[in-house]
Amino acid sequence: MISAGDFRNGVTFEMENGVWTIVEFLHVKPGKGAAFVRTKIKDVINGTVIERTFSPSDKFPTAYIERKEMQYSYNDGDLYYFMDPETFDMVPVGKDNLDDAFKYVKENDTCRLCSYKGNVFAVEVPNFVVLEVVQTEPGVKGDTATNTLKPCTLETGAEIRIPLFINEGDKVEVDTRTGEYMGRAKD
Repeated sequence: MISAGDFRNGVTFEMENGVWTIVEFLHVKPGKGAAFVRTKIKDVINGTVIERTFSPSDKFPTAYIERKEMQYSYNDGDLYYFMDPETFDMVPVGKDNLDDAFKYVKENDTCRLCSYKGNVFAVEVPNFVVLEVVQTEPGVKGDTATNTLKPCTLETGAEIRIPLFINEGDKVEVDTRTGEYMGRAKD
């Protein structure tokens, strides 16, 4: 059990048949009246964020979120399969549990599966990935002095904007959180 007086960022707890994590908190002690805890909490299963005020003596069961490194194997329609590198078990994950950043993941990449009581609710992808450029316009000689960007398609099918000097077959580093080109991959 955790009391609202012990709330800190990142703490997960059960409340009203849901699992919540603290995004922001503020312990308030007004001059008159009782103290309270003002929070912004996020439902870890569906992503809803709400603001809520608690009494410091309110108690909630602690929720334990399991995060496990697994290797992405393949997809079959709306199911994506991840392999446990220790037991070689395959875990299917529905497409609705993947966020937009998953479009930068290719087969055999390692991701982190988040689960609560055995049910996977999210897949965390690496912050940076190295991908090959499979389609883009060729760069024009002498066109490298400006910060102009051109569209390209990566090996996973994702599209980003890259500098003019990058050509097909080059490997680039991509920030999966923003979808931005970070630089040429170091061989």
